[in-house]
Amino acid sequence: MSQPGQQEELAAETSALPGRSMTAPVAGMEPVLEARGLSQGQIVRKRFLGHSGAIVGLVVFGIIFIMAFTSVGYAGIPGWWKYSHVDVAPLVNDGAPTASFWPPAWGEHPFGQDRIGRDLFAMTMRGAQQSITIMFVIGLIAGLIGVTVGALSGFFRGWVEAVLMRLTDIIIIIPALLLAAVMAQFAGRRDEGTWFASFASNNGVLALGIFLGLISWVGLARLMRGEFLSLREREFVDAARISGASNARIIFKHILPNAVGVLIVNVTLTMSAAILTETALSYLGVGVKAPDTSLGLLISQNQEAFTTRPWLFWFPGVFIVLICLSINFIGDGLRDAFDPRQKKFNPKRANSLETGTSGTAPGSTTPGGQMPGGQTPGSSAVDGVRGA
Repeated sequence: MSQPGQQEELAAETSALPGRSMTAPVAGMEPVLEARGLSQGQIVRKRFLGHSGAIVGLVVFGIIFIMAFTSVGYAGIPGWWKYSHVDVAPLVNDGAPTASFWPPAWGEHPFGQDRIGRDLFAMTMRGAQQSITIMFVIGLIAGLIGVTVGALSGFFRGWVEAVLMRLTDIIIIIPALLLAAVMAQFAGRRDEGTWFASFASNNGVLALGIFLGLISWVGLARLMRGEFLSLREREFVDAARISGASNARIIFKHILPNAVGVLIVNVTLTMSAAILTETALSYLGVGVKAPDTSLGLLISQNQEAFTTRPWLFWFPGVFIVLICLSINFIGDGLRDAFDPRQKKFNPKRANSLETGTSGTAPGSTTPGGQMPGGQTPGSSAVDGVRGA
């Protein structure tokens, strides 16, 4: 049966229910015909824009992203802020923040200064740049490797699953922080002239992101394997196989779109966890190194000034929390938008529909001599369905 036929049949059955009109949807559920005429992109966009948490997270992350990459400049492009993260200026207001809510004022150093006169706003924006760059690199690499390993092991099973899952087990037992510390020490030996040391010394943030991405895919691989093990036994996969579809088409066109919810949520969680991992590594002194900076390095450098100059600690910490929360909210909204198995229940709509239908007593007729749902006295819901 085609999809339009299913929609018409369900609409006819719904209209035959007592107390419901031809256009009244089931309480709390979206109307069946609401998505008729919309493309897949329009449906995804409509669902995402209807998620208030995702919109708030997107706005917050967009503001942070724009401020971080335009204020102090990036990749040689100058920014609009007059200080860089290494400029030293005379202390203003004893290094305290000059910004105030009332009366509204921005001041010379809105986030304050450290003990030697560096502008904390410039350092925080530079740290946000580095942390966001590491986050995207880790999310991209971990997502690609995790999806590939999970899809191959869950779809083909057999020796492919055994080899890939044993590799996953080996990597998952390695402490990430310890391995990162060892690799950072190896990268720091610039006198040896190895290619790894040369690349790490010239591209410290990129090298750190690539390395963490290569060991952060194991959780996603195990989740995707479970999803593929479940979905490969579904009827639509059997139908695609009978129609002559190749394994690659079945994986990417039929199974992967149904697992996109798990994929998006796990990738966003991995990206937010990457911020915390970079913070921990920089705090331990094996992440981003001076004269460059990151949010974790700023917290590490200013932990001793927490009681005397708390703003040096709070501003980087607030940005870490905001970035992590906004990424998680965006991932939650994307999961609801892309996953075709998500069913949206609206309690307000359910209450309004129940209130509207409870106003008419069962068995009563309308002024036109009809019962609710377009039935006449003496007819039944079954007759209405048969007549359709």
